[in-house]
Amino acid sequence: MALNTVGIVIEGATGRLGTTQHLRALTAIRAEGGLPLGNGDRLVPEPVLLGRNAAKLAALAAAQGGLKWSTERDTVLADPDIAIYFDASATGGRPERAGAAIDAGKHVYLEKPVAETLPAALGLARQAQRAGLKNGVVQDKLFLPGLRKLSKLYDGDFFGRVLSVRLDFGWWVFDGELHPAQRPSWNYRKATSGGLVLDMFAHWRYIFDRLLGEIKAVSCRHATAIPRRRDESGKGYEVDVEDSAFATFELAGGVLAQVSSSWASRVKRDDLLQIQVDGMLGSAVCGLHRCYVQPLVATPKPFFDPERPQSMVFDEQWQELPDVEPFRNSYRAGWELFLRHVVEGTPFPSPLLEGAKGVQLAEACYQSNRERRWIELPELTL
Repeated sequence: MALNTVGIVIEGATGRLGTTQHLRALTAIRAEGGLPLGNGDRLVPEPVLLGRNAAKLAALAAAQGGLKWSTERDTVLADPDIAIYFDASATGGRPERAGAAIDAGKHVYLEKPVAETLPAALGLARQAQRAGLKNGVVQDKLFLPGLRKLSKLYDGDFFGRVLSVRLDFGWWVFDGELHPAQRPSWNYRKATSGGLVLDMFAHWRYIFDRLLGEIKAVSCRHATAIPRRRDESGKGYEVDVEDSAFATFELAGGVLAQVSSSWASRVKRDDLLQIQVDGMLGSAVCGLHRCYVQPLVATPKPFFDPERPQSMVFDEQWQELPDVEPFRNSYRAGWELFLRHVVEGTPFPSPLLEGAKGVQLAEACYQSNRERRWIELPELTL
């Protein structure tokens, strides 16, 4: 058995996603002695932290056992020991950063959305294809336990003919007055590529296309519920992007899906994300980790009585699916697939073209809101 190392630059390493998700996933692989390969060797990722704040980078690198770090992108991209460029920083400027990495001969793996506009997203995918480089976009939600269980229900034809889908997502993001906001202020500014639709509908695109049904058309309305907030320094600013969106998707085969998303909604459900699928033979409700089912043979017959409260406790009439198989960290699952894709050439399900589809959906939602009509989503090709 041989140990093979692969250099990975993580831009935006000190941000929330860079540190708590992606760096954690890579260091976990390192701590276990590397990723087992098909030939019996092990692949050991060697992260290099890239960002703008030298003090934060140095502290994070030291906390992780002395990783390399830099504030100079050009220097890092010129390093022949770096094989993979990963971007987890703010959306604005991502195509330019990733494009420079491709020009330097690096394989690219990107957080979503991969770009602010569809032409930029497609241009990046075509650039990587012309260069013959491996490329991909993060699709972490598909590896979460709740969605994996929901996927098994589809595999087992639990639903029969699917009738409808409903997705509810969101939580209350504080405006900075009573408590500090849980999301960075750039999420709420158009100049820095903020906006709920651009940020979150990239997730909805791959969740629907790969699990619930391919999206063919969309009707959407969005709004700015909280128009003024305070940033990380306590300074007030005007919000010029949406923080709430309500859409209807038409899926392949004509199934309709209701999608509500909000950063200004208090949670009264089992999880921040909840998906309900209703079918002729049964229904399922899943969150990020749990999944509940109600088959046709166990479906109750509710009644309405105007003189007394409902006696049925509907939540108790659903069965929770057990944890039949172990589940890994969802970000790590994506990294393992991409690392094997780079080193062994195994298939990778979410290349940059899939990331472009997320941007396409966001643009269609914005167009639908402006024109107050349904927007078709034509097939994308390179």
